[in-house]
Amino acid sequence: MSYSGIVELAEGKVYALHNTFALDGRISAYPISARGHSVSNCYLLKEDTGALLLDTGYAAHEAEILMQLESILEPATPLAMLPLRINEFMSVGNAMAIAKRFNVVECLAPVPEINEWLEFEALEPGGGNNGNPILSTTILKPLHPIEIGDRYIEVMNAPIRLISTRWIYDAATRTLFTSDMFSHLWAEREEGPWLLDEDGVTTTSFVRSFLLNTRYWWLEGARTDSIRKGIADVFERYEIETIAPGYGAILRGRHLVERQFAALDEVLAGLDRSVVKPGYVALGLER
Repeated sequence: MSYSGIVELAEGKVYALHNTFALDGRISAYPISARGHSVSNCYLLKEDTGALLLDTGYAAHEAEILMQLESILEPATPLAMLPLRINEFMSVGNAMAIAKRFNVVECLAPVPEINEWLEFEALEPGGGNNGNPILSTTILKPLHPIEIGDRYIEVMNAPIRLISTRWIYDAATRTLFTSDMFSHLWAEREEGPWLLDEDGVTTTSFVRSFLLNTRYWWLEGARTDSIRKGIADVFERYEIETIAPGYGAILRGRHLVERQFAALDEVLAGLDRSVVKPGYVALGLER
C-alpha cells in the first residue's frame, strides 16, 4: 500500500504528483541502509492553453498517476511530456499509458525518435507497436525556452549528473526542478511531509554520505571544480525559491535554497582530487 497525492505548488500553475515507496535497499536513488519512505515526484506545469509534464513515474504507480492527471487536466488539453532522464524508469515508465489517455501533442527529448525509448510492451510479430501511439518528438535545445501559452520554461543540462539529465527552471513560479539532485530528504511515514519550509537533515556530512552511497559514488577524488562552477552559475543566474527534486521532499523558501546549494558546494569542494584520492568502491560499501 502506498500514499499518493497532489500538492499545488503554485495556484493553477504547478502541481506535484506524489507517489510513495518503501526504502528497503532496492532503490538506487537511496543508500542501501536507508529505511522509511520516500516519494517519486512528477510535476505538471499548467496554463489555460496547454500543459507540460516533467517525468511520468514508475509503472507500478500507473493507475494513481492517471487518476491524478485526470483530476487536473481536461481530456482535450494539449499536453507535452518531458522525461528528465530518458534512460531511467521513473522518468519514462508511464509515458505510453499517459499518451493513450490524454492529448499528448509532443514529447521533448534529446534524441530524435523518442518512441524507441518508451516502448516497454512486447512488439507485435508483424512489427507493430502493440497499439501504442506514435509520439511526435521535439529535440531539446539547452537554454532554449519551452513555451506554455505566454509562459517560458528554461531547460538546461544538469551541471551534476551520472546519466543524461535535465534541470528545469520556471521563472513564473521561481521553481527549479532538479531531477535526482537535492533528493536526500525522506520520511518515516508514507504521508511525509513531502513539502518542507523548514530544514531537514542538511549537514554537509549527511549530504556527503548520501551522495557517495547512491549514484554519485564516483565523486570522491573526482575533479569537481567545473561541477561546482556549473552549479554556482545556476544559483546565481536564477531567482530560486523552491527546489523540486524528482525524489523526496520539496524544499520551499529562499533560506532553504541557499542552505542546500551551500552544503552541496562544500561537499563537492571536500571531494575534489586535490583533497582526497580516488579509490576502488566495493559493492555495498557505505561511506
